[in-house]
Amino acid sequence: MKKIIAIISIFTLVLVSCKKNESEEIVPNTVESGEVKESVGKQCFELVVNNDTIAMTLNTNSHNEVNGELVYKIYEKDKNVGTIIGNIKGDTLIADYNFKSEGVSSVREVAFLKKAGTFIEGYGDLIETNGKMIFKDKKLLKFDSKMTLSKVDCK
Repeated sequence: MKKIIAIISIFTLVLVSCKKNESEEIVPNTVESGEVKESVGKQCFELVVNNDTIAMTLNTNSHNEVNGELVYKIYEKDKNVGTIIGNIKGDTLIADYNFKSEGVSSVREVAFLKKAGTFIEGYGDLIETNGKMIFKDKKLLKFDSKMTLSKVDCK
């Protein structure tokens, strides 16, 4: 499990360090009184940087419940393929990512900020609880514009 977290952390650092311009930290909308209505149905998003790809397929219902697939294809690393199940609250998607890497099944929490038809991956300190890696404090999540998944046609 620690190896998987290390691989994902290294991937994030590589992507961040490969860009020449300064990253823009995005702050999620913390207003919870108004509910943001999402499109109902299937949508696909993707980020390609050099030989690395992150692909996400989302099915969203009228209650902002989300399920779908999330794939990390990191050059010269094992591919992580799995499902996500979560909810969109305000402009933030928090989901459980159930995936396999190197033949081992794992679960970790993922976060994405919805902004202008894209999803920006979030990161933060993780702790293990009941066999699952979760964010230590969701209020301290950081969203880096370099990790933006743009909408693409679903295949």
